[in-house]
Amino acid sequence: MWKTIVRRILAMIPQIIILSLFIFLLAKAMPGDPFTGRVNPNTDPATIERMKELAGLNNPWYQQYWDWIRNAVQGDFGQSFLYKLPVTDIIGSRVANTIWLSLLTVIFTYLIALPLGLFSGRYQNSLFDKTVVVYNFVSFAVPIFIFALVMLFIFGYRLEWFPTTGSVSTGIAEGTVQYQLSRLYHMILPAISQALLATAVTIQYLRNEVIDAQQMDFVRTARAKGVPTNKVFTRHIFRNASLPIAAQLSYEITALISGSVVIEQTFAYPGIGKLFIDTINGRDYSVITALVLILGIVTIVGNLISDIVMSIVDPRIRIQ
Repeated sequence: MWKTIVRRILAMIPQIIILSLFIFLLAKAMPGDPFTGRVNPNTDPATIERMKELAGLNNPWYQQYWDWIRNAVQGDFGQSFLYKLPVTDIIGSRVANTIWLSLLTVIFTYLIALPLGLFSGRYQNSLFDKTVVVYNFVSFAVPIFIFALVMLFIFGYRLEWFPTTGSVSTGIAEGTVQYQLSRLYHMILPAISQALLATAVTIQYLRNEVIDAQQMDFVRTARAKGVPTNKVFTRHIFRNASLPIAAQLSYEITALISGSVVIEQTFAYPGIGKLFIDTINGRDYSVITALVLILGIVTIVGNLISDIVMSIVDPRIRIQ
C-alpha cells in the first residue's frame, strides 16, 4: 500500500506542472490588466506602461511563467495588485475560514445523507423512501445560488435566526471561547445551505447500493444463519454500500471548493471563494493564479485520499 501511495505522489508531480501551465496561460488570456481603471484617467500612458514594466507584465509569457513557478515553489506567489500585500498573506488570512466552513459542511452533509440513504434503501418503496427520492431530485435540480439566497432571506433577514454577513461578530476578543462560538454561529447557515444540496449524490449512491446489497448471497447467508436484521444492515450491507461513498470523497472535496465560491459570495463570508470572485473582478493575476493552483492541488490530493480510504474500507481493493 505504501508503494502505491509513493507512486501516486510521484505521478502527481507532472499533473501539477501541467495544471500550473494551463492556469498561467488562461490567466494571461483574460482581457484587461490589473492597472485598468485603478489609476487616474488623466495619468500619462507612459506612466502606466512603466508600471506594467516594473510588474513584469511586458516580459515574454514563458519568462513570466518561469519566474512565477520558481517563486511559487518557495512559497512566494508575488504581490497582490489589488490589495498591495503579499499573496501568501492574503490567502493565509482567508484559508482558515474556508477550511472550517468546508469541514462543517461535510459533517452536516453526512449527518443528513447517511441516515436518509440507508433507511431509504432499507425501506424501499415506502412513503419515507418516496419522500427521500423527491427531496433528492429537488436538491439536485435547484441551483445553489438560488437556494442560498432563499435560505439567507428566510433565516437571515425574515426570522433573524442567523447573521447574514461576516465570519465573526464585531467587538469580541480573538482567542476567547465567545469568539470561537461566534465563528461557529456565523458558519451554520452557509454550511447547512450547502450541505442540503450536497447530499444528493451520496444519498442516491447509498440507496442504490443498499437495495442491491440486499439481494447478494452474503446477505442471504447471514439471514439464513439467524443474524438479526439490524446487524445485517450495519455489519454487512452498510459496510459494502459504503465503498461508493469512499469513492465519492474526491468529488465531495471538489464540489465543496466550487460551491464555496457561491456560498461565500452570497453570505459575504470572508473565505477563499469570495476572495476568488473579488480578484477576478480586479484582474489580480497573482492572486487568481495562486488560488486556482492551490485549489487544483487540493483536488488532486483529494483523489489520492479517496483511493487510500477505499483501500482501507475494503482491503481487497488495492491499486496496482
